Order: sequence, then C-alpha cells, then structure tokens
Amino acid sequence: MLQRIQTVYLLIAAGISGGLIFVFELWQTDDAEKVFAADVPIVLAGFLLSVLLSLVGIMSYKNRKSQFVLGRLNIILNFILLGFFVYRSLNLSGETAVSEKGIGMLLPIVSIVFLALANKAIKKDEDLVKSVDRLR
Repeated sequence: MLQRIQTVYLLIAAGISGGLIFVFELWQTDDAEKVFAADVPIVLAGFLLSVLLSLVGIMSYKNRKSQFVLGRLNIILNFILLGFFVYRSLNLSGETAVSEKGIGMLLPIVSIVFLALANKAIKKDEDLVKSVDRLR
C-alpha cells in the first residue's frame, strides 16, 4: 500500500538526498568558490545511494521487515555522510582564511529525521498486523 505515511516520509528523504544537494552548497573555499555535492564524487555517491535505498524501501511496501532494515541502512549511511562532513569541517582549520560551511552539510540530519519517522511508522504498522494476527 503506497498511500501509507512512511511512503511520504521516504519520498521526502529521497527528495532531500537527491534534489537539495544540487541547490545548497556544502562549503566555500578560501577563494569564495562554492563546493556542491556534485563536485565531490564520494559525497555524491553517498547521497545517490541514500536516494536509491529510500526508493527501494518505498517499493518494498509488502515486506515491512525489509523496508525497516533498508531504512536503518539508510540512516547509517546518512550518519556516515554526516561524519564525513564533520571531519571535513574540522580539518579545514589549518587555513589562514576561515572558510564558510554551507547549509548542505545539514542535509543528512534532516534526512535522518524523516527516515526515523518512516521507520517509526513502519514499526507501528508491523505491530498492528501482529496484534491482529494474535486475535485470530
């Protein structure tokens, strides 16, 4: 059933990971050059993998357990991206001019929030099905 609330949450997480990475910059270099996720191949691959996991999670709506596992993997992947951004921002301290961090570094946090909401709704559906099965 694609009309469940976790589908909306997963679509929002996919939209954040797939669309907003091209709108918001990750950071600016000391010569005021904006760096987007498309400029760093490993970051782009991480975000695109997050989109893929969200879309596969949406399409596996009949198997809620695998949908839940895909959501957890996606959360872990977004934590890895967030860790990379924190590492990158803390490693930029050796320069003489202070570089500006962009709002794009916060996109994994927003994505994690929506993925956690989706997993909560998936768990709620699974508990509801288990309670109905107990009554039979």
